[in-house]
Amino acid sequence: MRTLITNGTVVNADGSQQADVLVDGETIAAVGRGLGAFVGAVDRTIDATGKLVIPGGIDVHTHMELPFGGTFAKDTFESGTVAAAHGGTTTIIDFAVQTRGRSLREGLDAWHAKAEGNCAIDYGFHMIMSDVNESTIAEMDTLVNEGVTDFKLFTAYPGVFFSDDGAIFRAMQRTEKNGGLILMHAENGLAIDVVAEQAVGAGETDPYYHGVVRYPIFEGEATHRVIRLAEAAGVPVYIVHLSARDALNEVRAARDRGTAAFAETCPQYLFLSLEDMGNGFEGAKFVCSPPLRPADHQAELWTGLAKDDLQVVATDHCPFDFHDQKQLGQGDFRKVPNGLPGVEDRMDLLHDGGVVAGRISRERWVEITSAAPARLFGLAGRKGVVAVGADADLVVYDPQRRHTISAATHHMDVDYSCYEGRTVQGGSDVVLSRGRVVIEDGRYVGSKGHGRFLRRAVARAYHV
Repeated sequence: MRTLITNGTVVNADGSQQADVLVDGETIAAVGRGLGAFVGAVDRTIDATGKLVIPGGIDVHTHMELPFGGTFAKDTFESGTVAAAHGGTTTIIDFAVQTRGRSLREGLDAWHAKAEGNCAIDYGFHMIMSDVNESTIAEMDTLVNEGVTDFKLFTAYPGVFFSDDGAIFRAMQRTEKNGGLILMHAENGLAIDVVAEQAVGAGETDPYYHGVVRYPIFEGEATHRVIRLAEAAGVPVYIVHLSARDALNEVRAARDRGTAAFAETCPQYLFLSLEDMGNGFEGAKFVCSPPLRPADHQAELWTGLAKDDLQVVATDHCPFDFHDQKQLGQGDFRKVPNGLPGVEDRMDLLHDGGVVAGRISRERWVEITSAAPARLFGLAGRKGVVAVGADADLVVYDPQRRHTISAATHHMDVDYSCYEGRTVQGGSDVVLSRGRVVIEDGRYVGSKGHGRFLRRAVARAYHV
């Protein structure tokens, strides 16, 4: 299948140009002006006049079918990747989970079984390590060789995912040898549990208090600690879902002294705030960890994105129905399943709130949603760029189209939207995954199982 996209503005992280894009099979064969001469030799021509042609989005933080708090994240790999494609995302990296006391291999195999043959777009895995011991440390090498090159550890969730400093340091020492990358959920979970217990004991049980008890300073302290551990081990570290200026300042300080510290934030921390949680149990819709912060943290996060103190925006997509699953937390905010839907909305929210609002350029928009994720997570050259030889993961994006986000029209399998009623400017007209059109005219036209597992390379060249 040969497809020619004509008359668009090709936007990459390093610049924009008026150009046509020729797709041959699954890859990009040519980018440049005057490719209309190929029209007679192509199967299809897509007119992108007035539109942007961008690399498909890469969401490096999703949780499809994640078990949590006695239930499961609502989106399957099928429904979640279809929704991602509607939103202009053509690659996800999900988190496989090691069950405490079991092997990494068993957890990874379980996630392969969930995803294989079901994904609408390409996908990869990170590995959540619940136990750090001699056996799992040895398994890290095997997984890196199989293209699962990142390992997530937690300073939060005591008794579930929590690792102490010694365990974190041992895992970091191993990545110094095998080239992997440690991803950290950085909140002081032990201290949070103390404050949460005290709040519930005082009758403060509404979801709003989930956001209150997880102090920003607890995120800042844990971020500082894990960065220092990484420095001691001589390895890079990546902070997931950074939400607070306290944590951002620690990343900023580390980068200023030359440390290979990287971090992502999420749309919910840029567009939502603690105040959204203050409406009785309705606030359960917005329960995630780290929590939504007071609105005055948002400006600092946007500045961090503009200045490359933050490198990536991912979603931490982990949806639970409000009218069923979130109700598990009635009477105790600690029991509300943690997670928000967002994989479908990321690209449009950031275009509207970032590019249209003048906070970031359209090139920076592509950088934080696609190019930097590809570079940091072993997909550079294959994904995240409109260039000859790259996978033809492409989005013909209308920067003028306006639409209103709503649970009534989104494609995520969840009964509410965090951004209900918000009108955004920008939307995906045509989405191609490896040269195949999967979204067109607002409809999914791909096929179940089109997505392939991505064996990712070790990203050894980390530049601050």
